[in-house]
Amino acid sequence: MTTSDPRADLTLLHPGDPGYDDELAGFQLGFAQRPAVIAPARSVDDVVAAVRYAAAGGLPVGVQATGHGLPDGYEGGLLVTTRQLDGITVDPAARTVRVQAGVRWGQVIAAAEPYGLAPLNGSAPGVGAVSYTLGGGLGILAREFGYAADHVRRLEVVTADGGLRHVTPDSDPDLYGALLGAGQNFGIVTELEMDLVPVRTLYGGSLAFDGRTVDPAAALRAYEEWTRTVPDGLTSSFAAVPYPDLPALPPRLRGTYVLSVRVAHTGADGADLVAPLRKIGPVLSDSLRVMPYAESHTIHSDPDFPHAYYGDSAVLRELDVERAGELLRRTGPEADPMCVVQVNHLGGALARPAPNTVPHREGRFLVRLLGVGDRARARAVLDPALALLADDTLGRSLNFAFGAGDRGAGLYDPETRKRLAGLKERYDPANLFRRNYGVGA
Repeated sequence: MTTSDPRADLTLLHPGDPGYDDELAGFQLGFAQRPAVIAPARSVDDVVAAVRYAAAGGLPVGVQATGHGLPDGYEGGLLVTTRQLDGITVDPAARTVRVQAGVRWGQVIAAAEPYGLAPLNGSAPGVGAVSYTLGGGLGILAREFGYAADHVRRLEVVTADGGLRHVTPDSDPDLYGALLGAGQNFGIVTELEMDLVPVRTLYGGSLAFDGRTVDPAAALRAYEEWTRTVPDGLTSSFAAVPYPDLPALPPRLRGTYVLSVRVAHTGADGADLVAPLRKIGPVLSDSLRVMPYAESHTIHSDPDFPHAYYGDSAVLRELDVERAGELLRRTGPEADPMCVVQVNHLGGALARPAPNTVPHREGRFLVRLLGVGDRARARAVLDPALALLADDTLGRSLNFAFGAGDRGAGLYDPETRKRLAGLKERYDPANLFRRNYGVGA
């Protein structure tokens, strides 16, 4: 039965209670989660009460908004769900927005659009804005503006002592820097205030090729060479997606191996900059156009339905196109299960220093691999494929590690990891917030 904690009027759901499974449901279906108790947060006071309840009972705490970025499955402990914390406040004069922990990027885009402003969101409008930003936030305009975490002005966070803190770079520089880039390791962030940018439209979309007639390795080589010629204001990625021959898919995609370059650019010369890519081969589809920012999700057209996926990432000093070509071969249409490869061009504003913990800023590319379906079979393909890039790998990206082994390995350089471990001991000595990729020594 649904119960309330008499000390704080805190609603708690246990396995078997009405609403437990609905509250637990999220985008990631690959990991089995079975917390001993769920605390649905309807207010910031609920989050405070939930953390105090967990601390008193020695329960590890997890937090879930949309369930996109779960690091792994688990049993026991307390899960705070924040989907009902969905407040948004836009200040058009200051070009800022305040978002609560359950807000999705699509909501922020819609709220900012009437003022000719845009957030530094990622490719999928259903992803939670707060959790995305705490992991760094590699957005569709990232090379022009940097990481979303670089534009946070203030955070509201409930720490392990049950206190509600208002954190800025001036008030608590250490905690501020740790929260932005290390996820939910130091508390539950209930609200962010961050910058908006004056963008109404952009030139963007996808230029796709048929990987059955265009050599994937040659296409990737051409893309890498092209990235050396573009200005910092142009953000792009290369993707390789083998679509199964299933009736549920559009006929044009069934059994097709799609290679695509996705582009976002706020300048007026986007069409000219992209023109060299058309030499890669016959174009399968072309969605490049000037679009309202509200349509920016169509650039990547990420899946909007829950499913099981596993993956990891590698931030690279340089992209060795020969080894990356072998990676494409191993993850192509013959791979089992289906694998998705994405190569993000980094640099530009992403390389600028900032007072946060987002690591590996010197990287030139980010390679992201996803396997769909069975976890063991996915890892059997993904892990050896990423190992091909080991010589040029600086580390991993927190937002793109799903069910990976060596939970915290490679996420931070040794100096940053040591600093985070010290702050963890200071703010969460009992490691209450451990349902994530840890930062302990």
